[in-house]
Amino acid sequence: MPGKTTFELAGREFPAVTWMKDPGLRKCYICLVFVVMTSATNGYDGSMMNGLQTLSWWKNHFNNPTDSQLGLLNAIMSVGGVVSLPIFPYLADYGGRRMGIIIGCVICIVGVVIQSIGANIGMFIAARFIIGFGISLAQGCSPMLVTELCHPQHRATFTAIYNSLWYVGAIVAAWLTFGTLKIENNWSWRIPSIGQAFPSILQLIFVWVVDESPRFLVARGKSEQALRVLAKCHANGNDQDEVVQLEMQEIHDTLKMEREFSSQSWLTLFQTKGNRHRMLICITAGFFSQWSGNGIVSYYLNKALDGIGYTDPTTQNIINGVLTIFNAITATGICFFVETFGRRRLFLVSTTGMLLSYMSWTIAAGRYAASGNTNDNAGRAVLGVIFVYYFFYNLAWSGLLIGYTAEILPYSIRAKGLTVVFLSIDLSLFFNSYVNPVALGAIGWHYYIVYTCWLAVELTVVYFFYIETRNTPLEEMAKHFDGEDAIIGGAAATEKGLELARQAGLEDTVRTASVGGGSMAENRYDQKTSAVHLDEVRA
Repeated sequence: MPGKTTFELAGREFPAVTWMKDPGLRKCYICLVFVVMTSATNGYDGSMMNGLQTLSWWKNHFNNPTDSQLGLLNAIMSVGGVVSLPIFPYLADYGGRRMGIIIGCVICIVGVVIQSIGANIGMFIAARFIIGFGISLAQGCSPMLVTELCHPQHRATFTAIYNSLWYVGAIVAAWLTFGTLKIENNWSWRIPSIGQAFPSILQLIFVWVVDESPRFLVARGKSEQALRVLAKCHANGNDQDEVVQLEMQEIHDTLKMEREFSSQSWLTLFQTKGNRHRMLICITAGFFSQWSGNGIVSYYLNKALDGIGYTDPTTQNIINGVLTIFNAITATGICFFVETFGRRRLFLVSTTGMLLSYMSWTIAAGRYAASGNTNDNAGRAVLGVIFVYYFFYNLAWSGLLIGYTAEILPYSIRAKGLTVVFLSIDLSLFFNSYVNPVALGAIGWHYYIVYTCWLAVELTVVYFFYIETRNTPLEEMAKHFDGEDAIIGGAAATEKGLELARQAGLEDTVRTASVGGGSMAENRYDQKTSAVHLDEVRA
């Protein structure tokens, strides 16, 4: 994190680590680059579908799809995602985070092969259902692996980068489609379609060098292996490193208490006040990330540009390509300042900026239409506002959509909670994909008024319910939602955590958390004491 020389863990501060100078972290994060490619696959799809709609050979091959057919082509991918959601949490919790990525990538590649053959519109639609199914499995497991494997100091930045790499895939698809624009046969659209398999192929090759989540390993009774992974990634193999020992104690004891004293059913998501608050954030974040007006540009930029006089396919592809590069720079850049500015502040500034941008967008589009489509200044204003809008969108809703929702969920409900997030995203995408082209075709710029009003609702929800979680280790995140009732093990244990630790016989938590009088706000760990010994874990 820029400008900060320490990070917090178990109520203490430790010297900041520069990952580029640390061999263990450097290797870990290079490997995780191949995990975050799942997001790039998703971004590739949205940009590719934008580009294909500008290609005459694609339109002719599928007999000029109607607005309704275009909506179905995009929406069916979300349907595939929804169908996979009941499978994802069990695959992640019992098969492992890596196995979910592997299976998802294989299914995605099969779908891309069928899509690229694309003998008719029905075959193309079926292929996109399969791709959506596979991507959903992989994108469910990928952010959990990133969140659970990163060093506490870098977790917020890296998990925010995960979803921001959506734009990397979008850049490749946008410019690849632009490059095939002049090909005078069906390869003009088949080449971009084949390219969609590239991220999944890379993931299948390199996922084997990525370590499994230490949280998953502890949950499956493999604590020794989990300790080795933490030591390898966070301390260059030193399993007696103080940070590694504290992390391991928190993970081991917290997961054991969650397993013994918390229900594992789906009803758990709504049984406590803290979990209901988490679910409100997860559900609204999923819907807001797609219902903020961005769906119009993500999948139907050509229609939006047609409405302001930019009708040339070459011009539309150039605008699409430049916009994706701009988005990639802004979305990735802000990830390095998540801990500096805080999540809540970024969400508030982002949503306020989007609201003001959409108001300007609506006014400019209305003036262009009122002029009989002759007011070029109004058309250029709309184009400029689209870039301003995305700047604000990228401040929070690109990276923090997954980073924020994944970190606020305790391990016992993380997979199920993220299932709720992805269900919300897929449902909103289905609505957007099917309704947006029809609405734009029917009422034109007046449709922007709907999103302007909705953004005001989003801002209200964010203001009252999105809380700050900066500088908080993963296991300790529960204190923001559950207070003293939070189930946290290790040196940062709450009063309830201490009580449950005594019942569960977790002597490490009882011993270290009792130092300093048992108050969660106090430093519970004697800084002169050696690293916590995990005799119970190794047993």
